[in-house]
Amino acid sequence: MKLASKWVILLYLLSCSTAVAQEYKYEIGGMAGMAMYMGDANQVSFFQGWDPAGGIIFRNNVNFRWAWEADFSLGRVNGDTRNTKNVFPDQGKVSFSRYFYTLGGRAEFNFLPYSDKFAYLNTSKISPYLLFGGGVTLAPGNGETCIAINVPLGVGVKYKIRNRWNLGLEYSVHKLFSDSFDAPDKSGFHLDNVYGVKNGLFKNKDWYNTLFFSVTWEFGLRDGRCATN
Repeated sequence: MKLASKWVILLYLLSCSTAVAQEYKYEIGGMAGMAMYMGDANQVSFFQGWDPAGGIIFRNNVNFRWAWEADFSLGRVNGDTRNTKNVFPDQGKVSFSRYFYTLGGRAEFNFLPYSDKFAYLNTSKISPYLLFGGGVTLAPGNGETCIAINVPLGVGVKYKIRNRWNLGLEYSVHKLFSDSFDAPDKSGFHLDNVYGVKNGLFKNKDWYNTLFFSVTWEFGLRDGRCATN
């Protein structure tokens, strides 16, 4: 009788895990960190000239491995040709700074089945992850505005500190399909296409990188989920 009861319980748990998804469907929260420019004035350093950045995120947890995320971020970047060994033809040393605003969406893949529940499915409260997606960046500066599609690619780690609360740390690079992100300086000098080489799909394009710490809260309990608090 006891053996039969155990089998009934096991079958019940397995039936509730067919979706192999987290207890809650959604997350919302904020992120704060820094942003760094890469382009003609900085072609090699991933952390040079960092400025503050932040944003808000909304995540849809599809299952233990996959999540969809929408985010809005803003920050500031700066560049200075005095920090590079590149020689710019017919121009002196220049610098710039500008703010940017990005609206984007992306997919996240967890390397481990991410959850603080369902131990019988070998879930983990901590997991590294990959992210990739797309978005639009708006960057006004010195009377000229850059609007460009961006493609983010990055890595991070998530940790469930307690029920419904998550911490995250991620680093991502954002490829811009524009060469006008490095705004003109006060004299009007542009850093775009300074060598007179025709732009291509990847040639003479700018980047910016972000390092974010995030805190999110889960909501939207799944229907029929065998959940415990």
